[in-house]
Amino acid sequence: MSPEPRGYSVEHSFACLLQSIARDVSSVAELDTALADVAGRLGFPYYALSHHVDLARCKDSAVRLHNYPAQWAQDYDRRSLGIIDPVHRASHVTALGFCWSQLPSLIPLTSEDLRMLDAGREQGIGEGFTVPVHIPGEARGTCSFAAPAGSRIDPKKLLEAQLAGVFAFETARKLWLRRGQLHRPPRVVLTDRQRDCVLLMAQGKSDAEIATILGISRETATRHIVSACKRYRVYKRQLLITLTLFDGTLSFGDLKPWRHPHFL
Repeated sequence: MSPEPRGYSVEHSFACLLQSIARDVSSVAELDTALADVAGRLGFPYYALSHHVDLARCKDSAVRLHNYPAQWAQDYDRRSLGIIDPVHRASHVTALGFCWSQLPSLIPLTSEDLRMLDAGREQGIGEGFTVPVHIPGEARGTCSFAAPAGSRIDPKKLLEAQLAGVFAFETARKLWLRRGQLHRPPRVVLTDRQRDCVLLMAQGKSDAEIATILGISRETATRHIVSACKRYRVYKRQLLITLTLFDGTLSFGDLKPWRHPHFL
């Protein structure tokens, strides 16, 4: 086994703490207490884990747990910032945790993004570290740890923060599911042939082209796509593609990169 990078070892006691949280925590209140303890050990007074949805509208049907300043949380909900939060958007383009100072290298920041980050600092939220979470079929989510405005975070604690974020969010998901408050749409399963047709359609093929590639009639290809739409209870093909990507039936890796014909 290769040695861990200097300064980034995960203490055995901390790893055991995370495992015990995942195993023993049985209520949101217990998770809140445990997360406060973990964040404090990492040098972060603030933490927040949530799904990326309009939290004010979803209320208890989405994971949410935080100890951010009350005024900032109220402003965040009132303005529905969870939908446009640049930290949330950046979490969609990486599988690893990242410091908020890295945002400009992950996504283009708009003037509204900069104003939002400034507003957070005015409320006492400074540099932070965010761990992305993505479960196919559910809204994307994150677990973030934040330091007070004007302070720095210890880079030696970031690997532990990565693990803590993953354990904390998965523990929260199980609690919300157990309480019946986490909405998970019924799993839709396509036949192999239906999936083949939807995949080729998502790659830009017409029904006639799909039929030629698969060696079936055009009518059969159309029927498979219509049947797939019915299984997802939608009527538009574009929405069918979106839903199959969302729940993991298809992945972006399945789709060939699209190029404008002018550049082919």
